[in-house]
Amino acid sequence: MTTRIRLPRTNRFRRLAVAALVATVLSLVGAAPAMAYAPVNIVHAEHVQAGPYAVTVGFSTWPIRAMQSLDFTFMPDGGIAGKSGSLTMSGPGVKSDEHVTPLVRHPRKPDSWGLDVKALNAPGAHSFTFAIDGPQGHGQGTLTGVTVLNQPGPPLALSWTIGSLPLLGLMVLFVVAWRRTQPSRQPLTV
Repeated sequence: MTTRIRLPRTNRFRRLAVAALVATVLSLVGAAPAMAYAPVNIVHAEHVQAGPYAVTVGFSTWPIRAMQSLDFTFMPDGGIAGKSGSLTMSGPGVKSDEHVTPLVRHPRKPDSWGLDVKALNAPGAHSFTFAIDGPQGHGQGTLTGVTVLNQPGPPLALSWTIGSLPLLGLMVLFVVAWRRTQPSRQPLTV
């Protein structure tokens, strides 16, 4: 007969905590490469003259489609150091109170200004107006005629309807299960 040595309760909890910590660290170390941001892949570029500054506007998806997320990058010649500016977007579906934004660094391409995963809401012709202040003074320029095509895929209402069917089925399942196990419906036992 073997005797079993029982650890004190605090030692068991310490070992369990250490094991959980080791498992967490190992999973984070293994997931670190997968959590890294993918670089911005520019597939199309347009050039704008904003006063004394030449600006290259990069698009991560071309042609642009409505409701499809993409990255925009704005790179003035000579870089963004010592410069500031704002972007004014106009076109169908652009709200008048949201279209003027300061130019900020792109989160995944910090050497240029940009918009990360932005979607234009409606098809049609859009324009981007740049106002840049820097060592050569103030400059303003507009990129016009950026054509946004219709939204890809089925209409949005149809997509939402099809996507919500599993949720509706799950809700019906819960209601049926709740009604069958409701205490007031159970027979009385004597």
